[in-house]
Amino acid sequence: MNATIISSEPVYTLAVASRLSGIPSHSIRQYVDKGLILPYKTDSNRHLFSEVDLDRLQNIKNYIDEGLNIAGIKSLYALIPGFLINACSDKECLGCHAYNNKTAPCWITNSDKAKCNYKDCRSCEVYKMTNPIDDLYNYFVKIREEGITSLK
Repeated sequence: MNATIISSEPVYTLAVASRLSGIPSHSIRQYVDKGLILPYKTDSNRHLFSEVDLDRLQNIKNYIDEGLNIAGIKSLYALIPGFLINACSDKECLGCHAYNNKTAPCWITNSDKAKCNYKDCRSCEVYKMTNPIDDLYNYFVKIREEGITSLK
């Protein structure tokens, strides 16, 4: 959904991600602990961040500057319809915790029954939607352009 393709390849250390995003390391650690960011974890437990993560960090910073708290940002990410984007069947939705959770994004609530459970969430299109407001708007515009005029 992003206008430009950005990489989900983990290449930046926490210090570099902090410098590039302008967000203090302790804040980034908090976002990781709260599940807003999914950095790659090396065998030595170091976090590596991707371009997707940097874009997400910038959007989180913007949301916080606009007055949203972490719970609000989680709820905003929970609105991304992963079940539509991943074309899940009704049966798959019934076994998916993310489908029924309206307060946390799918990568936090993912269960072993979810269709996408075996995917790396960092490379999933849902996780790559780093700006839910713009990305959802564009997603629904695309649906409408494809001829779907109602979601009833």
